[in-house]
Amino acid sequence: MKKTVVTLLALAFTAGNACSAFAAGPAGFARGLTDSSSVSYISEKDKIIPPFAQVLFCAQNPAECRDNNGLAVIALTDKQMLQLKGVNTAVNRTMIGRNDSRSELNGDVWKVNVRSGDCEDFALTKRSRLIAMGWSSRALRIATAYTPSGEGHAVLVVRTDKGDLVLDNRKSTIKNWRETDLRWDKIQSGTDPYVWYRL
Repeated sequence: MKKTVVTLLALAFTAGNACSAFAAGPAGFARGLTDSSSVSYISEKDKIIPPFAQVLFCAQNPAECRDNNGLAVIALTDKQMLQLKGVNTAVNRTMIGRNDSRSELNGDVWKVNVRSGDCEDFALTKRSRLIAMGWSSRALRIATAYTPSGEGHAVLVVRTDKGDLVLDNRKSTIKNWRETDLRWDKIQSGTDPYVWYRL
């Protein structure tokens, strides 16, 4: 495991800005679509280098990045939907939105369970709280995207039998991934946090 972390850190470091959470690249609203009549899932494409800040986060917080061997798709009950809404609302209301300082790792430091932070800190905190409630880590993935203004953004994507649902610190409602205003960039693997996929 330690050798894997060192190797990934070296790859991410040498890639420089190419591996930042919000690296520039072509994007579109309809990419990555797997669709049935009423359920749609984000479809991963090829593997890419994970965000450097995420590699450091996992090295410093290995328990937050551990696979708990749960289900990859949650059969969403009314109780679980209430849990999702409760966690999304609580984190969005209690955390203070604040961008990382430019002096901190090029302005991108991933943190969990903090009082203030930026988008990925909100997403990581929601993920951590849901896992503490018994949710499968495999169904809770961090994804990066772009807002309509072109700003890099991170959200929590929850894979359910109702489709991929998005918990976003900019919104109080939980939406299917296709109903958001985001241009999707990349997503974390459900089974290995050091593996990311282009969308």
